[in-house]
Amino acid sequence: MQKRFPPVHALVAFEAAARSSSFAVAANQLCITPSALSHRIRLLEEFVGDRLFIRDGRAPALTPFGRSYLEVVCTALQTLTDFPMPGRASPVQPRIKITVPPTFARYLLLPRLASFTSAHPEIAVDVFLSVPLYDLALSESDLEVRFGAGKYPDLETLKLMEEPAFPVASPAYLERIGGIASPAELAKATLLRSALEPWKCWFEVAGLNWPEPATGVRIDDLGLLLEAVRLGQGVGLTRQHFCQEMIARGEVVELFDIRLASPPHAYYVVYDQGTKLRPEVQLFVDWLLASYAGAE
Repeated sequence: MQKRFPPVHALVAFEAAARSSSFAVAANQLCITPSALSHRIRLLEEFVGDRLFIRDGRAPALTPFGRSYLEVVCTALQTLTDFPMPGRASPVQPRIKITVPPTFARYLLLPRLASFTSAHPEIAVDVFLSVPLYDLALSESDLEVRFGAGKYPDLETLKLMEEPAFPVASPAYLERIGGIASPAELAKATLLRSALEPWKCWFEVAGLNWPEPATGVRIDDLGLLLEAVRLGQGVGLTRQHFCQEMIARGEVVELFDIRLASPPHAYYVVYDQGTKLRPEVQLFVDWLLASYAGAE
């Protein structure tokens, strides 16, 4: 039977937390968030099948098993540390890990990212993707951009930007259903749904006393929803930065001069509350806020 090895990143987190007697201090030393460190400790406890720390609201203390296991872990990590490696003298590059929604990454982050990397070539940026409204636990990233209502307990929350929402459709779809001349004629259209962009608020702005659509295709990725609109599958709500290229190419058209100026959701950059950001991470936060200050 193949042996299972304990995750090394969890062993390092365990050793750092035991040495400092503080999850917060250990997290800062490892350049991760306190929640990420706690996740690694729990992962290791699941692996060994026993508790490593006593958590009673005070400073974490090792259990009897934890003290015994720490000796083994320290010996193993020291062996790895002492092994000679030719590239050991190479400087460690500052690194930022950011998790963002897919559509935001494609249309809003990547077109701007070169301005940051050009100004700070010494900093590496790792971009990860998350699903809005579903991935609600802060990952091991330094930062996340979230699309939502902005109410995230225990997280520092900085509003990044919001955009007006408006309905679009493809010319081919409009021709197929005989056109849509007024908001009331949306009754004959297929309305594509998304929890990220509900119709009810736009209905109210357009003077329609309609309930939120409850049937039909639901797509909780705004980029995919816009693609469904382009393919002629119905009418969908979108925003300027996402659809401006498709509108310019004539692939979709804005139906009315009615926009929802303040959607229920916006983009926020979040990180663990009380965390002191590393200089390169703070630099990236400042860049994000400055980059999107005039994007609303």
